[in-house]
Amino acid sequence: MSSSNSKIGKTVLAMLIIVGGIYTCTSDPEPIFDENYGVIWGYTHVENSGTEVQMYLDESSGAGFESKQSYGSGFFTMRIKLPANDSGGVVIAYYLTSPGSSDHDELDFEFLGNRAGKPYTVQTNVFANGDDNIPIRYFRNNVNIGVNYPSKPMKVEASIWDGSGWATDGGQTKIIWSDAPFRAYFEGFNINGCPIDSNSENNEPCISSDYWWNQQRYWELNPTESRAYQIVKHNFVIYDYCTDTQRYPVPPPECSQQ
Repeated sequence: MSSSNSKIGKTVLAMLIIVGGIYTCTSDPEPIFDENYGVIWGYTHVENSGTEVQMYLDESSGAGFESKQSYGSGFFTMRIKLPANDSGGVVIAYYLTSPGSSDHDELDFEFLGNRAGKPYTVQTNVFANGDDNIPIRYFRNNVNIGVNYPSKPMKVEASIWDGSGWATDGGQTKIIWSDAPFRAYFEGFNINGCPIDSNSENNEPCISSDYWWNQQRYWELNPTESRAYQIVKHNFVIYDYCTDTQRYPVPPPECSQQ
């Protein structure tokens, strides 16, 4: 397990979020956006061509979409192209969340924009029962030490919004609105997941080994993935909560499992 903020370039990204296992590639046909997703805010700031969606941010609004179903486990991907040039203060997020409760679970990828010529920062966070606001990269579900995650069905969501108050240089770098609109592009709307009612408290059907992502060979990173993970961890991570003794004098239990 590790934490992150880390730096990336402004290129097309292969995003993946895993619940219940480690990833593998699939060759499923690519569905159109409306099959699995729907816009939930900023309707006038979304352009949907079927296999690609553009969302943009200007002074009046950003936008967001979410999956039509909730999931108890699965493999979730999205290809995202971030706004080019100056993007300081702009946030593009791709995440899983269990909406509608204060003690929600959430797993975030947030791309924090920057001034022209500087790389994006990617921040990953976990909220477990609403209280572990933790940047992470590789998060184990260690029930035996009190880390039961995820514990609730979650939806897949994406958004673009104004994060000027905190996102870039701690909120010192603001959006230059004369450069708006800021556009993000999304592709790859297939979902490999175990659908479950969002109010369900029984996740047992979704942890079945009948789903390939729950099988034992996906419980750990393979050697190639592990080496790539260590390179990122040691060369690009700029914050790790497990080493932040000021905020966490007693490290959270999962830190012992790194």
